[in-house]
Amino acid sequence: MSRAAARCPFGFPAAVETLPYDAGGRPFPTLFYLTCPTLVTAASRLESDGGVQAWSARLAAEPALARAVAAAATAARRRRRELVGRYALMMVDGGASLTAGVGGVGDVRAVKCLHAHVAHALARPGYAFGRAVLAQAEHPWCDDGRCSAFVPSAEAAP
Repeated sequence: MSRAAARCPFGFPAAVETLPYDAGGRPFPTLFYLTCPTLVTAASRLESDGGVQAWSARLAAEPALARAVAAAATAARRRRRELVGRYALMMVDGGASLTAGVGGVGDVRAVKCLHAHVAHALARPGYAFGRAVLAQAEHPWCDDGRCSAFVPSAEAAP
């Protein structure tokens, strides 16, 4: 992980920016990763209710959403290359995974993981496709700051 990319309403990390390779040089092509358990659950519900297929159909039918996904993929590729340089990361795949888009997808016309699109939208608020997916999620945030139970009492936010 390189940083917390977005925080929940209680100030805890909701999405993190991950490094494109681990210490052994193995690829991790998802640039932004959801960490908020409540938001992960909301995105999982969307996926289990047929969300990947539904959003794939919308992506194919709505040129504005397709342009948003293509632009996000380009930005993600650029950022992953920047992170490789900044952290001098070893790459066992010779950099092949750096060509992937949001969520590690090679084809920008395909949707693989709604979690990755939501995380990307949190990290990059102008990302229209991810924002639309997030808007469809029911109860994306907890209402009680329950994550504070995992923070030492002196650091608890709520």
